[in-house]
Amino acid sequence: MAIGGERVAGAASTVEDMNTVPSGEIIEKAVQLAGRAPSLHNSQPWLWVFDGATLQLFAVRERSLPNTDSSGRQLIIGCGIALGHLRAALAAAGWRAEADRFPDPNRHDHLATVRFAEAQIVTDADRDRADAIRRRHTDRLPFAAPANWDRFEVVLRSIIDPAFAMISVLSEDSRPDLARASRLTADLRRYDSGYQAELHWWTGHVVGSTGIPASALTAAAEQEKVPVGRRMPAPAAAARHTEETADHSVVVALSTDTDGVEDVLRCGEALSTVLLESTVAGYATCPLTHLTEYDRSRAIIRELIGGTAQPQVLARIGAAPADRAAPEPTPRLPLSEILRRQ
Repeated sequence: MAIGGERVAGAASTVEDMNTVPSGEIIEKAVQLAGRAPSLHNSQPWLWVFDGATLQLFAVRERSLPNTDSSGRQLIIGCGIALGHLRAALAAAGWRAEADRFPDPNRHDHLATVRFAEAQIVTDADRDRADAIRRRHTDRLPFAAPANWDRFEVVLRSIIDPAFAMISVLSEDSRPDLARASRLTADLRRYDSGYQAELHWWTGHVVGSTGIPASALTAAAEQEKVPVGRRMPAPAAAARHTEETADHSVVVALSTDTDGVEDVLRCGEALSTVLLESTVAGYATCPLTHLTEYDRSRAIIRELIGGTAQPQVLARIGAAPADRAAPEPTPRLPLSEILRRQ
């Protein structure tokens, strides 16, 4: 009887688990959408493992860029963005996702374990944010000023949990200092052969569905219009877009109390929200990671935001001209390379 009772209990538990875990199809679609997250040079340094009850997120160190991202913070931020995108995709499918971050102190590459609960309702906001994942892309061209920014800023601040990141909107007066930090980074990197090798390996062509294709790069004249942007290899072709003579984007900085890996992962999740909500609002976006790669340029950003917080990442937000054609989507790794089943 005891054995029989255990079998019945086990069967009941199995049925209950089936009711509290998304189907395999939902998991696959959510992971595929999460794979649209931006990452350093489109390196896509994440791997998801589904064990039938939880979804686990791992960092793939083989896709790191050690010369560009010597601290590993950008790898963690990219994985955090993917985690934020995953939660947005699941919410639109009717599931809430709770993440237990760094659950195994002996496995530093195990970033999170995600558990599920059925949502009571799927809101229009849930659907809009998931749809924004498909539309969002990194736009390195200059932007016009974002319309109705004051109203949007209030909304943005209300949905960014301060426990995940502190958001600072940098004033127009800060632009010369931001440009100075960007130039300083470029000057320091100019003779860094390891950095230059990584930059040219990952940009201008596609390497196994990773990297930035040439079609996503901007000409030298276009880069000059965005003095806060990373200096990238420029195509030989002339500038393709001349509608904006200067960049008038709003620049926001996301900061954390510490550089601890959990703080950095949460910051990536917050950046996911910033990028997707900006896309929902009709704005164009471009993450800026180079400004925090070097201690000296990072110190300039820290001074601009004030206080003792650690700046992790910045982003430009603005309006792209209505007739600016969206570039071809950058390549993404196939599902088989970012999702495994146990």
